[in-house]
Amino acid sequence: MELVAADIGGTHARFAIATVNDAGRIDLSHQSKLKVAEHASLQSAFEAFALGLGRPVPRVAGIAVAAPVDGELLKLTNNPWVIRPGLIAERLGLDHVVLVNDFAAVAHAVAVSGPGDFAHLAGPDGPLPQSGIVSVIGPGTGLGVAALVKGQPPRVIPTEGGHIDFAPLDSLEDMILSHLRARFRRVSVERIVAGPGLVNIHAALAAIEGRAVPARDDTTLWKDAISGTDSLAQSALDRWMLSLGSVTGDLVLAQGSSALVMAGGLLPRVAHLLPQSGFHSRFTAKGRFESRMAAIPVLQITHAEPGLLGAAAAYLSESAA
Repeated sequence: MELVAADIGGTHARFAIATVNDAGRIDLSHQSKLKVAEHASLQSAFEAFALGLGRPVPRVAGIAVAAPVDGELLKLTNNPWVIRPGLIAERLGLDHVVLVNDFAAVAHAVAVSGPGDFAHLAGPDGPLPQSGIVSVIGPGTGLGVAALVKGQPPRVIPTEGGHIDFAPLDSLEDMILSHLRARFRRVSVERIVAGPGLVNIHAALAAIEGRAVPARDDTTLWKDAISGTDSLAQSALDRWMLSLGSVTGDLVLAQGSSALVMAGGLLPRVAHLLPQSGFHSRFTAKGRFESRMAAIPVLQITHAEPGLLGAAAAYLSESAA
């Protein structure tokens, strides 16, 4: 069978045709990545995808969106589009649509991926456990968090874990939090360890040091930080990776997980830096649970488009239920 797979994030809307073979394997083709800012709505972006497809569009779709999906009106996180779930099928000209949270979709992708689809980041080097809970977390435009309960069939639990409160662990993070509280009514972990978090940390460090720094957009600052051409940007990135370790460790501990799989649009940029960054020492530094945390494998899903794969997998999972 064929279906449309879509992954609607804060910056990009991705579409593809998903083909499912008799063994249940999902292959993606006709992939398209559109900028959210260049389209007024999901319908507009879908029409652009369909126009460029050059073939008939399948009549069913799995769509992942960066928002909770249990309301009559969805306002996407970090995306100005408004989506009415009850009208999606009609407006897109489809017979059936399955709507899923974007990081729940990534968890669905983890569920259908094999050992060769993961790379080791930290902790014990081995495959995912066959049972228990797997945390699925990823920094991108926002911070996505979901849980996968292994089993037959596996179950995916969407969460909004990216919006828990940020908890500083040292005096510098106390000052960063104080600075951000002056700008935001509430400082969630997403303000720190998602993509825009680097700008927030950089601005806080500049204020703490009394520096005047030139204004830069997210993309330029990330490039300067990763290349090491700007010492303050590099310091902000160091603090970003430490905080990412703390936050993911907290979430894994809260979910009672036996493994962590990381994804998200930023991860390919920083994965090579994490092993030497202090990320894992912060991940395991959970007091009486330090030995438990040290035994947890931390993996990266390496599929190029886990959101699209997971949107298709979510459709199949609901259809089989």
